[in-house]
Amino acid sequence: MKIKKTIITAAILMAAVCLPAQNKSAGINISIWKDICTQPHDSTQTTYVNIGLLSTMNRLNGVGINALGSVIHGDMNGVQITGLANLAGGTMRGVQIAGISNISGDNTVGFSTAGLVNITGDGTRGVTIAGLTGIGGDNSSGVMISGFMNVTGNMASGVHFSGAANITGQSFNGMMTSGLLNVVGENMNGLQIAGIANITATKLNGVQIALCNYATKVRGLQIGLVNYYREDMKGLQLGLVNANPNTRIQMMVYGGNATPANIGVRFKNQLFYTILGVGSMYQGLNDKFSMSASYRAGLSFPIYKGLSISGDLGYQHIEACDNKDEVIPRRLYALQARANLEYQFTKKFGVFATGGYGLTRFYNKSSNYDKGAIVEAGIVLF
Repeated sequence: MKIKKTIITAAILMAAVCLPAQNKSAGINISIWKDICTQPHDSTQTTYVNIGLLSTMNRLNGVGINALGSVIHGDMNGVQITGLANLAGGTMRGVQIAGISNISGDNTVGFSTAGLVNITGDGTRGVTIAGLTGIGGDNSSGVMISGFMNVTGNMASGVHFSGAANITGQSFNGMMTSGLLNVVGENMNGLQIAGIANITATKLNGVQIALCNYATKVRGLQIGLVNYYREDMKGLQLGLVNANPNTRIQMMVYGGNATPANIGVRFKNQLFYTILGVGSMYQGLNDKFSMSASYRAGLSFPIYKGLSISGDLGYQHIEACDNKDEVIPRRLYALQARANLEYQFTKKFGVFATGGYGLTRFYNKSSNYDKGAIVEAGIVLF
């Protein structure tokens, strides 16, 4: 039985080897090297089945499997699998699988995956997956996934995932997610999520979520530690610092019955503001030194000329330092609500008074350490 199988296999191989090189329209290409093959490349030849080490073909309409590489000068319609690299000079329609890289000179329609790099031309439609980098031309759409970076040309749409960065030269429609950075050269329509920063050079229509977010114009939502728009905002910024060219950055010096000595920085926009502050000697502890850090966000409304009223919600982290004992823990936190009345004598100097209520709570159990009214007053500079 084994002898019979061996004879049949040998006969098939010999038949393939003996196929005339003049066959211009169809054929089986068994290739050891690019010039050592059953179907040498010429300008009109089409290959339907290709098996070998390293193959060069004019056009593939079918299946090609090579241990090292496969080079197709024209279009590839079907399946192209190699251990190292695939190259299709024209359009790739189907499936490309390579250990290192896939390259298609024109567009890609289908599925392409490589261990390191995928490079596709204009008009890509489908799914590309690369262990390191995915590079696409103009007008690409679909899903692009890479371990490090995705780069596309002037227009892209779909879903892009990368370990480090997604970069689109002009406009993007869809969702971008990366571990570090998303960059869109002009307009972003959709959702950007990044571990460090989102940058949209012209107009954002959608949502940005990252530590830092930037867009020239925003119609939507920015969520991050620092949010910035340069020209126009029609939406909402949620962050520790929300800024634009008209944001007033002011110093606040104040004290009260909760913490007598505080200094803070207020980022004040036309309506919304945030305050980052530090203080000392929290009054709910013993007389030894303690310190705190706070964040507040609120809304401000003008009443008459320099007079305004505002309200905010805040979070305060308290370090007890040497006050720690059997009753007082090392750290506490407070949730606070305030109403403020402020008067600006000049553009760079004002005073304010505050009334509110706060709950000071334990981090390690669901109960209050203290609670009560808050009374504060202070000055505003710059």
